[in-house]
Amino acid sequence: MKNLIQFCIILLLILFFSNFTKNSIKEKSPNIIFFLVDDLGWSDLGCYGSEFYETPNIDKLASEGVRFTDAYSACHVCSPTRASILTGKYPASLNLTDWLPGRRDFSFQKLKNVEINQHIPYDISTLPKTLKNNGYKTAIIGKWHLGEDDATTLRQGFDLHLPDWNKGWPKKGYNFPYEMKGLEEGDEGEYLTDRLTNEAIKYIEYNKETPFFLLLSHFAVHDPIQGRRDLVKKYSNKLKGSDLSKGEPFILEANPDEKKPISRIELDSLLGDNKYEGYKIFSNQSVKIKQHQDNIEFAGMVESMDESLGRIMKKLKELELDQNTVVIFYSDNGGMSAANFHFPDREISKKEIYKAFSTSNLPLRGGKGWMYEGGIRVPLIIKWPGKGLQGFVSDVPVTSPDFYPTIVEMIGLEVENKNQKEGISMVPILKGGKKIEREAIYWHFPHYSNHGNQSPGGVIRSGDYKLLEYYENNTIQLFNLAKDIGEQNDLSTLEPERVNKLRSLLTNWRRNVDAKMMLPNSEYKETAGIYESK
Repeated sequence: MKNLIQFCIILLLILFFSNFTKNSIKEKSPNIIFFLVDDLGWSDLGCYGSEFYETPNIDKLASEGVRFTDAYSACHVCSPTRASILTGKYPASLNLTDWLPGRRDFSFQKLKNVEINQHIPYDISTLPKTLKNNGYKTAIIGKWHLGEDDATTLRQGFDLHLPDWNKGWPKKGYNFPYEMKGLEEGDEGEYLTDRLTNEAIKYIEYNKETPFFLLLSHFAVHDPIQGRRDLVKKYSNKLKGSDLSKGEPFILEANPDEKKPISRIELDSLLGDNKYEGYKIFSNQSVKIKQHQDNIEFAGMVESMDESLGRIMKKLKELELDQNTVVIFYSDNGGMSAANFHFPDREISKKEIYKAFSTSNLPLRGGKGWMYEGGIRVPLIIKWPGKGLQGFVSDVPVTSPDFYPTIVEMIGLEVENKNQKEGISMVPILKGGKKIEREAIYWHFPHYSNHGNQSPGGVIRSGDYKLLEYYENNTIQLFNLAKDIGEQNDLSTLEPERVNKLRSLLTNWRRNVDAKMMLPNSEYKETAGIYESK
């Protein structure tokens, strides 16, 4: 009898402690590290086809997660995409459709740039707000570029913002001293990408016992084009004797919305004119597009960013957090294959042309600032340990608003204000390689860009087809991306029914999101040659 009582007591104790453990020790919510790169092109990584830039750590991440071939940024410049990531909404819905504070108007513009919000509206739920409300620590380390208000990041749900600098580029470049609040201390020769990585590692170590959301938002590989010295030397040696720069270093890309479009033959003849050497605005709204990945300064920037990811992954493993941390790698827009023409009469010498042109996006057309694929198609890799596919490549089109519902579903939450969200969760792709139901993806850019002379316009991608609608002269282009990823064969005159259908979808979408449209510029002045600034 005594033995029976003892057995029952032991059994009860076992059951009690078992239930106590189950009820009191819940599975820790996964950490989220969003590794966001600035101006990294679709083909700037080894796993996406680059033969010059070396990115072993990113390539390894792709082998351990899902790599997307048809991922898009919500805009071809940075601020709108960043706002879209954090809100799950299209930039047009936020009326935040250009980089902040935005480009001024010039007299050569037929239309006036739309006035935009200078920060994410504070009544919009954001990803860091949602995560913070559910027990997460939240931080952004690096570039913000979503408002000048000192309290902006805190009001959007972040506990920590470092450095205290809200513009889209590093104040004094990538080499210490940076002259940005929070990064005053440092050593001579210190490189900004490395320093931000150090700060991110400190944050991970400090919050290892608590679920955290870290937006590691590198300034790299945005201009100024300054690689780390040791890596620049490495790529200088690598370039010697290589054949990477065979053929023409640049082509001319013309504005497709001109009343009298310039032909490829005419463009090629202009390119050979000595008066257009170096970095200048061309007549006929035409600009140079880089054709080779041979910029050694930029190559150094890319590899230092790859090293950053490698150090983060190593630290996660050391802290035994690697199996409970989602890692997302993404770029905010396409690579800078055309120069930054913030001031249209800006010039730079041929000797320093590397400062103006970062990379080539081939086989994609165009680059940052253009609505062609080179401006909006970007690399995306997602590693979801224990739940997501490994080494899987998805060709399902996805875009920036999709991150909010994806991350929320990953951690087992419901999307707040479902009618507010315009993205679609990528979880079915990540778990089983499935398609997601979506009629189309949309873009709206009612502005003139710094980086190319495409007219302002809108874009829709539906299935394999992509339609571009320009706002100056109502020019239409239609491409089949499955057959023509380089967007060389305009099908608009051959498929009028498809044009009408897609254009109608795009028009209805703009109406539904209350997209702001451009008005005529009363100070418009047509110029015959190089643009005249006001």
